Amino acid sequence: MDIPSDIFSSRGLLPARVLGDAPERAIEGEVRIDINGDSGLLEIETESGAGSMSLVEPLPGIMISFNDFHMERCVSGFSTSAEVLCVDWCEEGRLEQPMAGGSCAYVAAGDIKVDDRSNHSGEFLLPTGRYRGVTVTYEVERAQRSILRAFEGFPVDLRRLRHRYCLDGTPFLLHRCEGAAHIFSELSVTPERIRKSYCQIKALELLLLLHVLDPLPANGMAYFPKSQVARVKQVRDSIARDLSSTVTVEEAANLAHMPLTTFKACFKGVYGSSPAAYFRRLKMDLAAQLLRESEMKVADIGAAVGYDSPSKFSAAFKSAWGVSPAGYRRSLR
Repeated sequence: MDIPSDIFSSRGLLPARVLGDAPERAIEGEVRIDINGDSGLLEIETESGAGSMSLVEPLPGIMISFNDFHMERCVSGFSTSAEVLCVDWCEEGRLEQPMAGGSCAYVAAGDIKVDDRSNHSGEFLLPTGRYRGVTVTYEVERAQRSILRAFEGFPVDLRRLRHRYCLDGTPFLLHRCEGAAHIFSELSVTPERIRKSYCQIKALELLLLLHVLDPLPANGMAYFPKSQVARVKQVRDSIARDLSSTVTVEEAANLAHMPLTTFKACFKGVYGSSPAAYFRRLKMDLAAQLLRESEMKVADIGAAVGYDSPSKFSAAFKSAWGVSPAGYRRSLR
């Protein structure tokens, strides 16, 4: 996720050039800000949910944002005339990024994305309504100077690194990068009293990792046309409104007016799982909610999520939750 460009700089917290040069804030909903020295907390509430960004500036020209969002959509005001290199790591959830040229790119749990934000529209979509991760933003010129002042002889040239990964402005995606997961997962649990110093180390460690990786084209990000994504989402929403009906994958593909293989690939790209697995999870989540919040009979709850046979519903529920529906309800008392 990007850093809103003017919020912190307007209050004297951080240089505007680190955060961006946009003159106006472009964040929808209610925004709350808490500033403390060279760090801050931004909280956002919109009609689709809430999110927070905990910000740390470990060195001039470097910004680390710890992002935690429970929402479907977020608009970022990030805009800068400076050259930047941004690294996003997704810890949980899924991130959809509309790109120039009418396509959508996706970042899933465990992925890192490297880009210069030159083709970024300013809007992030969360297909699953959840995203937690870390973003490290390097303003190339200022970050290079501050790194060399603090660590003379540091071997990474930020401008060359940006050229390697972002030659044509297209984001680079690396799936399940263990080195990045190690760096970012440690950042997420750092005690507050040593956070800034630790962020300095990890921001440099991340650059060293990118320095030795080879950004092969085979690792590139998968894109899906917006027209396909829109049809997949429309079908998903239609089915999700009435989980008592049973719709096959073939029928769903026909509703989307897409070939079956294309529909399945696009659906998994958007939501991170096959259509069958996704709707099975949706049905079991609704069943659990009804068991918690209603007095409906187990058989009626099964019918509400598309199971005419109580035994099949019980087996499906136990497979998802590890306990029978009746046992689940008893555990709540």
